[in-house]
Amino acid sequence: MTDAGPRPLLQIIVASTRPGRVGEPIAQWFASYARQYEGFDVEIVDLADVDLPMFAEPEHPRFGRYTLDSTKAFSATIARADAFAIVHPEYNHSYNAALKNALDHLNQEWAGKPVALLGYGGVAAGARATEALWPVLVALRMVPVTATVPIPFASKFVSGEGEARTFTPPEETEAGAKAALDGLAGWIETLGLRGTR
Repeated sequence: MTDAGPRPLLQIIVASTRPGRVGEPIAQWFASYARQYEGFDVEIVDLADVDLPMFAEPEHPRFGRYTLDSTKAFSATIARADAFAIVHPEYNHSYNAALKNALDHLNQEWAGKPVALLGYGGVAAGARATEALWPVLVALRMVPVTATVPIPFASKFVSGEGEARTFTPPEETEAGAKAALDGLAGWIETLGLRGTR
């Protein structure tokens, strides 16, 4: 996919904040894959780096009247994006608390933007977490793409140590990633977000 005009910004959100998390090399792989797709500018937003406190704003996020510097900075980051891909684990049949906290911190910044979900875990491949996330994203007026990217036994596809770890996807995961990017690009076109932010 190519586009002569300005390209929309796709933010890839690393949801897990645990040391040694598998999500980080998966996000790095997906970022590289998305850049090769050539339909987006790509930025990784790692919630471990964002380091939000547990939600403590005095007013509802819909008003955008933030008091904490951490919320203001996160708001500015998320507002830049035209689309999102969330790389998330499955904990106890659902998604992790750091992701819910990040989503709950904001409101308008998420609204009207498409989002793809890359779930990972064991045999369930993060599918139950993806299912639990769906109504939350809809409540935030995001537009989840139909094509999700479940990654079963994700740690088996990660090699190397520390910051040199890499994720080598199985063929079906790469096919799912292509479908997710196609879905994001289609919604960006439909919603008129292309290169406008």
